[in-house]
Amino acid sequence: MHSPHDPFVRVRGAREHNLRDVDVDVPRDVLAVFTGVSGSGKSSLAFGTIYAEAQRRYFESVAPYARRLIHQVGAPKVGEITGLPPAVSLQQRRSAPTSRSSVGTVTNLSNSLRMLFSRAGTYPEGAERLDSDSFSPNTAAGACPECHGLGRVHRTTEDLLVPDPSLSIREGAIAAWPGAWQGKNLRDVLDALGHDVDRPWRELPRADRDWILFTDEQPVVTVHPVRDAGRIQRPYQGTYMSARRYVMKTFSDSKSQTLRAKAERFLASADCPACGGSRLRPEAMAVTFAGRTIADLAALPLSELAKSLEGEGGSEAARVLSDDLLARIATITELGLGYLSPDRATPTLSAGELQRLRLATQLRSGLFGVVYVLDEPSAGLHPADTESLLTVLDRLKAAGNSVFVVEHHLDVMRHADWLVDVGPDAGEHGGQVLHSGPVADLESVPRSATARFLFDREPAPERRVRTPRGWLKVGPVSRHNLHDVTAEFPLGAFTAVTGVSGSGKSTLIGEVTEDLDGVGRLVCVDQKPIGRTPRSNLATYTGLFDVVRKAFAATDAARTRGFGVGRFSFNVAGGRCETCQGEGFVSVELLFLPSTYAPCPDCGGARYNPGTLEVTYHGRNIAEVLDLTVESAAEFFADTPAVARSLRTLLDVGLGYLRLGQPATELSGGEAQRIKLASELQRVRRGHTLYLLDEPTTGLHPADVEVLMRQLHGLVDAGHSVVVVEHDMAVVAGADWVIDLGPGGGDEGGRVVASGPPAAVAGAEGSRTAPYLARATGGDR
Repeated sequence: MHSPHDPFVRVRGAREHNLRDVDVDVPRDVLAVFTGVSGSGKSSLAFGTIYAEAQRRYFESVAPYARRLIHQVGAPKVGEITGLPPAVSLQQRRSAPTSRSSVGTVTNLSNSLRMLFSRAGTYPEGAERLDSDSFSPNTAAGACPECHGLGRVHRTTEDLLVPDPSLSIREGAIAAWPGAWQGKNLRDVLDALGHDVDRPWRELPRADRDWILFTDEQPVVTVHPVRDAGRIQRPYQGTYMSARRYVMKTFSDSKSQTLRAKAERFLASADCPACGGSRLRPEAMAVTFAGRTIADLAALPLSELAKSLEGEGGSEAARVLSDDLLARIATITELGLGYLSPDRATPTLSAGELQRLRLATQLRSGLFGVVYVLDEPSAGLHPADTESLLTVLDRLKAAGNSVFVVEHHLDVMRHADWLVDVGPDAGEHGGQVLHSGPVADLESVPRSATARFLFDREPAPERRVRTPRGWLKVGPVSRHNLHDVTAEFPLGAFTAVTGVSGSGKSTLIGEVTEDLDGVGRLVCVDQKPIGRTPRSNLATYTGLFDVVRKAFAATDAARTRGFGVGRFSFNVAGGRCETCQGEGFVSVELLFLPSTYAPCPDCGGARYNPGTLEVTYHGRNIAEVLDLTVESAAEFFADTPAVARSLRTLLDVGLGYLRLGQPATELSGGEAQRIKLASELQRVRRGHTLYLLDEPTTGLHPADVEVLMRQLHGLVDAGHSVVVVEHDMAVVAGADWVIDLGPGGGDEGGRVVASGPPAAVAGAEGSRTAPYLARATGGDR
């Protein structure tokens, strides 16, 4: 047994995901970085094993009843872990933030601001004091009754609902109505109510048009359908619903994203007329502090908010609450996020910004003796911001905590006290700890893919910059912090858009549309998940599964049994196992313990029923094929051209380690983005395509970045154009053209600081990117 004062966290026999019975010792009270190629198993070790076990032990001390109310991860597959302190996890995974979640709510700034107005605000004469809830748009006491605290109202108009008034109702004048039987039913109901459905819309009386589109009445009438030849259709009771009512109901209630998107086309969003977009009741808006309402202060960038709170005298309550706010804001601005305002909605933040906000909140909490497990905190950070991040990580460590970071950024690795390198490759070729010790000692580990980049002493190879064959003009753009900005992107070249967080990069490339001259076809490849349920996987998303199912359906065994293509889908009844509905596992509720997932007792995790599994293709059944990695499947399907092409593109973007049936929910953002890119690469392309990628190297090890860049440069060599928003200076140095935005974030950014080939931008005055790019291009300023 180790002594209770053992300074190490010791992991024995970790088998989570692809970890191969891993033993590793990591010291406490240090900054330890876990690294390795994408899919090597580093997150399985840091999050799936160490953090999961720390959380499980903490929940053991919580009363069983309370435990039922907390989402718990199951017990990790590990022999034992000793020396483990309580853990706090800061992951990149986005929960689904709502429009009510904001910078202020994530950082608790909103609570302090509301308290400041409640206790120290200036009230109109005779007005009674309000409690802090009355200043929140998320409570019944504070929300504007007209827009329910959302600040915007959705309205519709005749022009939106009826885009072509020359059509009659029967010809589809009311574009907002549903199609198929439901739309026909509404037309038949109107006909039965006595309205002329064959007259052009514009010729109908104004009163009738208003009633048809906007009434809240829902009359019920007997409809006598027109008889089709050979079909007897009986009269029925039909209910009328106006076009506005249908659109509003679909928009607010429909679970279908497609239907909601269609309904949204017929709605115009505007500031709420009652509260002017402030989201609050008039009583709350009548209270001021330093001459401003709470909505005014919440709309200020944090750096401006701090200035307006400094030196505000007044009562003791005002001083205490202002000091608390200033202290909270200081940690956020230190992380380079001073350009955000408290009312900025969480869904508009990048994953990196959201994680740094959580990090700032943890810094304020003052915990010590804790192990913080962080998931790529440098993701989405400009090199200048990464330096301030390292300062914050050092402060967490100095406060008496252990900081365990899963990271690919070389500067963060160099800054670490301890490095755990997992590999050597991804998936089944990974899962081993190659090195656990001081950073410098990794240089002598021959199998490490990380060592090659961390200790690379060779200068960057000379690259010939491509000559553009035309230019794409974007702008002038005035949106967010961009004011009248114009940029020119070279066609037939590789362009990198750079700048610190919040400088306006994503806003600028968001203005690139297919309507612009020279774009041709536009493909945007983002890091959003490829599916939200385990039923969506690599094979279904890429269209590979359709070809595989056809191959199975074409076998003699399938034909003899009368099995069609649908028989080999685990999403529909017929071929799937009905016990688990084709999921492959069943949830076991354990009351006071976390519910756990067990393989289905009938199919053993295969997802199909025994009859389907009897059909084999080249000796494997459909479940065994889904269990193959992309690499193994490429050999297995070598003689099936349609499948082989899909698999080859997945191999080309470095995803050979993923299983064909790997659920979408298990994939990282970087993996999802590369799958989308692979799906795009396998298409036969005609004509010019412009590829737009937002931070494609996020979550990628430098070895994977090399593979990805080879693909993107290959697209440019084939005559296409590629534009990436990027912070990785190695990628920027290899571009043909760089557009640098800044110089700062928020109000201090929003203009083009420099544009030109990398070597020219590396020498630009006033650019925050230039010194880092100079280092990457081999020059120094």
